[in-house]
Amino acid sequence: MIRILYAILTYLLLPVYALYWFFRGLVNRAYWDRFHQRFGMGFPKIENGSFWLHAVSVGEVQASIPLVRALARRFPDRPLLITTVTPTGAARVRSLFGDTVRHCYIPFETPNAVRNFFDAVKPQLALIMETEIWPNLYHECGKRGIPLVLVSARISPKSVDSYRRLLPLFRETLSHGIVIAAQSEADADRFRSLGARPERTRVTGNIKFDIEVPDDLAASGRDFRSRYLGTRPVWVAASTHYKEEEQVVEAHRLVARQSRDALLILVPRHPERFDSVRQLLERQGIEFVSRTSEQPVDSSCSVFLGDTMGEVPLFYAASDVAFVGGTLVPVGGHNLLEPAALGLPVVTGPHLFNTQDIADMFVNIGALTRVADAEQLAAAVTRLLQDKQTATRLGNLGRDIVVSNRGALDRLLSLLEPLIARR
Repeated sequence: MIRILYAILTYLLLPVYALYWFFRGLVNRAYWDRFHQRFGMGFPKIENGSFWLHAVSVGEVQASIPLVRALARRFPDRPLLITTVTPTGAARVRSLFGDTVRHCYIPFETPNAVRNFFDAVKPQLALIMETEIWPNLYHECGKRGIPLVLVSARISPKSVDSYRRLLPLFRETLSHGIVIAAQSEADADRFRSLGARPERTRVTGNIKFDIEVPDDLAASGRDFRSRYLGTRPVWVAASTHYKEEEQVVEAHRLVARQSRDALLILVPRHPERFDSVRQLLERQGIEFVSRTSEQPVDSSCSVFLGDTMGEVPLFYAASDVAFVGGTLVPVGGHNLLEPAALGLPVVTGPHLFNTQDIADMFVNIGALTRVADAEQLAAAVTRLLQDKQTATRLGNLGRDIVVSNRGALDRLLSLLEPLIARR
């Protein structure tokens, strides 16, 4: 009964969803890209069926790289479809994989749109990155006998409390033969408490640790730094959010008092905010150069604005210290492993609930510097820019965490192979 009520609710919310997406498109036209797919129309036709992987946005797409490449190597004859919610995720799929995968937007959760999606792409296997619980999509997988795996699945204690308010719905949703490849035993226990079957809930780890660092990335970073940034000490604030850039800019003012030639690479998380961050810098009278200008910095510039998509790894590789955004504001944090894999010392704010388990690993061995505000951020960055020995030691500790926790991808593939063999 509760699933029927949920289905009715999705139809009632459809006009609200349509208006929301329409108005977002007024600011960023990319949100109108293949608008009809949001409502169950115009999906690619994959007659022989597909392996379907859903990755909400850029972070999940980035985390899926080793899995996508492993599936392509092991099953070259199986078409691979990646769905996203955001256009930035779609752009990242195109830049990473080109024509080797198919892409479409996942439909809103109305039963009719979900059925149209399944009829068009005919998934033989469904892989959902991290934790996206879509009751109608999951129900359709169960009806059609499609194996469904939650990859690197996680649930925070805060989310469990929210889900418990709709416990009958989630118990029904998680009972359709879903395989849960949890990041940790704590995550597995939380899923079981919501109704996941114990025999189908495994701990495989987090495939983010299997991050693939291109062999030439370090060299590309050095070349970029030489060409655009010069010989100045550089710190990067990556994936920043609304009301976080102001704190980062204030921190950089304080850093510059101690290290006059220090340069900040500022990279907002969402491209629709590039203009507003540019305006922030202009209002505050800060000299900056944007990436899209293709101009190198000069002695008067104190900020390099990363206003492109997909270049965060390059900016990390060109920097001495990394601040990971979404942590000075209550967003929950982004990927700590990208800078750590390059041996950079990592600084964050206090809000790490989206990546708590990984953050705890860093904290437990002293590989993460956490700060509460702009003043503390400035102090941490200044110390790490000036004390190369400490910066190197912390960077090495973080890189060791990445290396020692690899292997989740192999465990996941071992879990998938029997499911694939039955298709």
